[in-house]
Amino acid sequence: MWQKLLRKFTRDIGIDLGTANTVVYVRGEGIVLNEPSVVAIDKATRQVMAIGNDAYNMVGRTPGNIVSVRPMKDGVIADFEITEKMIREFIKKAQKTKGLLRPRVLIGVPWGITDVEKRAVLDASFQAGASETFLVDEPMAAAIGAGIRVNDPKGQMIIDVGGGTTEVAVISLGGIVTCRSIRTAGNELDEAIISHCRKNYNLLIGERMAERIKIEIGSAYPLDEELTLDVKGRDLLSGLPKTFTLSSYEIRDALAEQVLAIVDTLRMTLEKTPPELSSDIMERGIVMTGGGSMLHGLMQHLMDETGITITRVADPLSCVAIGTGKILEDLDLMNRIGSTISHR
Repeated sequence: MWQKLLRKFTRDIGIDLGTANTVVYVRGEGIVLNEPSVVAIDKATRQVMAIGNDAYNMVGRTPGNIVSVRPMKDGVIADFEITEKMIREFIKKAQKTKGLLRPRVLIGVPWGITDVEKRAVLDASFQAGASETFLVDEPMAAAIGAGIRVNDPKGQMIIDVGGGTTEVAVISLGGIVTCRSIRTAGNELDEAIISHCRKNYNLLIGERMAERIKIEIGSAYPLDEELTLDVKGRDLLSGLPKTFTLSSYEIRDALAEQVLAIVDTLRMTLEKTPPELSSDIMERGIVMTGGGSMLHGLMQHLMDETGITITRVADPLSCVAIGTGKILEDLDLMNRIGSTISHR
């Protein structure tokens, strides 16, 4: 009764604090914010100049004294002070009208991060103004956001390919039975494209251009019709701007190592899965979430490698945030998956 009464005066906020993007869910309103996890700061004073979309638009365009940084790396905090300011700003934006009390916050974090890394997220959220902060494993939040009945006795496998981590988990009876997490995901794909252009063309391209190449012509599986894209960069020999053409074939080759790492992670997780749950997975298939899952042909490539049906959810980018929101709106669900939640 007390919890239900308290909920009337607080604004519960769910956050997918991602390496590439931060998505915020407000109880009763749904997703209210989806912005890049980027902060622009003055190098000399450490003063924050912009956060989110405004900071991302500055990437590669700032004067020498201003740098755009990602305070999250591989799904965990790399810069505590800047992360705290970023969370504070996103919570402020999410609260159109403030409740009588400080908000409760539920944050999705990668499975398997250390207690020190968890403590850093909890402390950053508390410093940003949360009254209470809960952490939930991202595979669990993604599964709930994808509509999987996580309390069923039958096993379900989920692959969450985010910006900083790829996680493959088997879920049954409200808990994670087995999981593998690797720090190879969307950002690693971007870095592989940048490396390819530097190595093969002596050209330097920016982070935003690499992401555009990945989205438009990147693939993990042969396309019905191979694509090309004109790319602008800086010639490392002359220092002058130059335009060159990339093909989807060569980008697929450039991404092969990262794609293989994801395939191996899926295989190893299947090998560690108990036989009873393996049969459930063969019957029910695998669910894919996360922005990295949108790489052309990745789903088909994984199906060919495993022989198991794989389905990508309709809105893979928002699954973790939606999952945190569903947990916040259902106290019974929060209690049932309590083993995957940390709290301050």
